[in-house]
Amino acid sequence: MIWDAEPALTSALHLALFEPYLSDPALPMVDLGCGNGTQTRFLAGRFPRVLGVDLSTAAVARARHADLAGQASYRALDAAEKTEVESLHAEFGDVNVYMRGVLHQSEPDDRQPLLDGLAALLGERGRALLVEPSQAAKAVLLGLARGPGGPPAKLAPVFRHGLAPGEVADEAVPELLGSAGLTVLAVGELPLTTTEYGPDGTRVELPARWLVTGRTTG
Repeated sequence: MIWDAEPALTSALHLALFEPYLSDPALPMVDLGCGNGTQTRFLAGRFPRVLGVDLSTAAVARARHADLAGQASYRALDAAEKTEVESLHAEFGDVNVYMRGVLHQSEPDDRQPLLDGLAALLGERGRALLVEPSQAAKAVLLGLARGPGGPPAKLAPVFRHGLAPGEVADEAVPELLGSAGLTVLAVGELPLTTTEYGPDGTRVELPARWLVTGRTTG
């Protein structure tokens, strides 16, 4: 998986940005879009209860199989589906959420329902960290795709399956969050490290933005 880089280059860096904004670190942590569960297992070493969720049942099965120690739990979930999200919140209560590279993979019509679902999971006390490729990532990916040998092997499916990193406008994310009733508490830039390498042998890093969000009172 292109996004499944080692935690030292991904979730460890993100967690350092996220932790100062957690109003209750004891809440369950949900890795939304957990994929193979690499980041989920890292988070499980730092929070008392961690759940990895993904739309793909195959990804959830791989994540569960790879977690030999049973550090976290896993389940398939469509976070854009209101009833599924409400059911999870009824079971777990308010949660904190780690969400990396998920919004850009959603269909345009699903982006608002996805963030509405995120808001429902957070409830009143939860906080979320979103890490998404910025608009500038599109030029990086297109440059790789147009190289003499075509896109690197792991990037080819990104184009073949219609995934569109950089297609979500930078300013659209705070607007979508606001429409979901969430407030942006912090924002910054940090490259999104991938598992792929360019023709010169350097690891591909996509320009990306991170946002911490949650409900605020008063």
